[in-house]
Amino acid sequence: MKKTIQLLFGLTALSLVSFANPAPKKVKEATYKVDTQQSKLAWTAKKVTGEHSGTAPISTGSLALESGKLKGGSFDIDLKDLTVTDITDAAQNAKLVGHLKSDDFFSVERHPTARFVISSVSLTGNNTYDVTGKLTIKGITNDIKFPAQVKTEAGKLTATANVTVDRTKYDIKYRSKNYFENLGDKTIYDDFTLAITLVATPSGAVASR
Repeated sequence: MKKTIQLLFGLTALSLVSFANPAPKKVKEATYKVDTQQSKLAWTAKKVTGEHSGTAPISTGSLALESGKLKGGSFDIDLKDLTVTDITDAAQNAKLVGHLKSDDFFSVERHPTARFVISSVSLTGNNTYDVTGKLTIKGITNDIKFPAQVKTEAGKLTATANVTVDRTKYDIKYRSKNYFENLGDKTIYDDFTLAITLVATPSGAVASR
């Protein structure tokens, strides 16, 4: 009888300890690989007399989710295949593309890839986030922050964002009124915008503590 009472007491104590210190819940993490064929980046740059627009391919990337929420990720932009879409004349189109790839702008021969890496994310609403990260252009890295929308549906993740970039922070000062005087209607505005759509599919999921 004494041993039975001791055993019951031990089991009760063990149950109390387990209740007070429950096992940590497992967090489901998943990595999504960016589909470079479905993903896209469109750029727009403005000047006093108008604007130009074009595209640049997403060459690689991945996004990480934790319990269904965006946690991190990165992607690369292939500047070698940068295009201009608003000029229909082939010669003029090629001239602008060549100029954008030159040292006046992106120095593509020396810096063929731009890269963005997420530093942190903050959930702001249903599928919406404030994303903070590091954008590298021409080998120069700066912090940048922007809102983004991330949805998962039918096993596919879609992330969209409109990002404003100050080109002068990346040593792209050509015809910037902040660095050159008396430009008049030849001024090119410092900010350009990127409309980014990333489409990604699961590359694996693991359960971790």
